[in-house]
Amino acid sequence: MSPRITPARAVAAAGALCGLLAGCAGTNASQSGPGGDDNRFIEGDGGVTQFKAGSRKTVQEVSGDAVNGDRIRLADRKGKVTVVNFWASWCAPCRGEAPSLEQVAAGTKAKGAEFLGVNFKDSKENAKAFERKFKVSYPSLYDADGRITLAFREVPPSAIPSTLILDRQGRVAVRIIGATTYSKLNPLVEKALAEK
Repeated sequence: MSPRITPARAVAAAGALCGLLAGCAGTNASQSGPGGDDNRFIEGDGGVTQFKAGSRKTVQEVSGDAVNGDRIRLADRKGKVTVVNFWASWCAPCRGEAPSLEQVAAGTKAKGAEFLGVNFKDSKENAKAFERKFKVSYPSLYDADGRITLAFREVPPSAIPSTLILDRQGRVAVRIIGATTYSKLNPLVEKALAEK
């Protein structure tokens, strides 16, 4: 005799199935971090938005502690092209794009580009393990409660992962919603570096 399927069991099974099928840049229901919070992220498809110099938004003062405990101020990077990547260890597309981000970071550092991660709604130990596994050479702000991410609300990242490229004046020149690749990101960083 098969077990009786109650409405509560049906809802639980549907929720579990949706969680398995959805990526971390998926629906709100799949965006819960370790605390089960609704992070209000939408699906990211890797789409790129480029902003003309006259319409770029300046990012508010952003500072906080890094995953490794160092104090970081985004303002200290003014005068350099800064690539800000929003990620989490629980995000499969973040793991997929990590080698590409590291490759672009290494290839553009001598030209004046700096990379900064924002580790979103994660545990510090999991974030450290991610950085070790993927040999991440650049620092990441630890954003356990989402407050640092809110500082980017003028041009919100909207998905995990997402990447912003800030010009030398600290304005958002490019936004990538969803995972990126070397072939997509590198030309965009090079273009920002070429701006005077």
